[in-house]
Amino acid sequence: MDWLKRVLGYEWEITPAGGLTGDAYLATKDNQRLFLKRNSSPFLAVLSAEGIVPKLIWTKRMENGDVITAQEWLEGRELKPAEMQHLRVAELLHKIHHSSELLYMLMRLGKKPVTSDESFSNIRLRLERIGLFNQDQVRIALVFLEQLLPITRKQKLVVCHGDLNHNNILLSKEGHLHLIDWDNALIADPVTDYGMVLNWYIPKENWNEWLEHYGVTSDDHLIERMYWYLLLDVLHYLCWHLERDELIKYRERLTDLEELNEQIRAFNVH
Repeated sequence: MDWLKRVLGYEWEITPAGGLTGDAYLATKDNQRLFLKRNSSPFLAVLSAEGIVPKLIWTKRMENGDVITAQEWLEGRELKPAEMQHLRVAELLHKIHHSSELLYMLMRLGKKPVTSDESFSNIRLRLERIGLFNQDQVRIALVFLEQLLPITRKQKLVVCHGDLNHNNILLSKEGHLHLIDWDNALIADPVTDYGMVLNWYIPKENWNEWLEHYGVTSDDHLIERMYWYLLLDVLHYLCWHLERDELIKYRERLTDLEELNEQIRAFNVH
């Protein structure tokens, strides 16, 4: 981490801050604390301006082309799973999905909208390539995806976070919510995001209230679209873990897939 000390100054104490990539650090000097990350997306600047992530303090480009960003280190904690039911989570998602500034910036950065037809074609090819195409639960899921594909078309596409779980929502000591870790950001149907929240965190009897607070009315087609994207997400991670020989994680995802297939069957998808 000497290279970081050369950027900041040797009086700073720098420690790894975790994360899958290992490119995040906490820097401390006296009473100052910064969250440092290497090669964050330029999207971070507009997320900071909108108050969705902790405030961006500075950005520095290194001689080797790496970009270091420093954000305010917030005292706070991740949301607990039960707290994902809070209506403020619905309000935060509504703000993100309805932000023309976020959409404009992501498109300027070259991000193309993801259509459901493309996604379906890509996941079929990927499953075939790694030999999962004929696995029983995968075949059931692909039938559902094909049946439901028509209702996923012609939806308004917005900026989506793409990995909505309680670990990615921070509650600051002041009581503000921040959605972090935007590495999977995409332009897609907003049900991509709130479907994850509904399915993993909200009891079914509270779905209508949560959706109303978010700003949409539940109907069969909305729930079917939600299941479509949940299936797509589980199939993606099924491939991801198998490609990396992470067999325990792969089996966990297979169980998730079986449960989703059962839920869809119970929902009586036509």
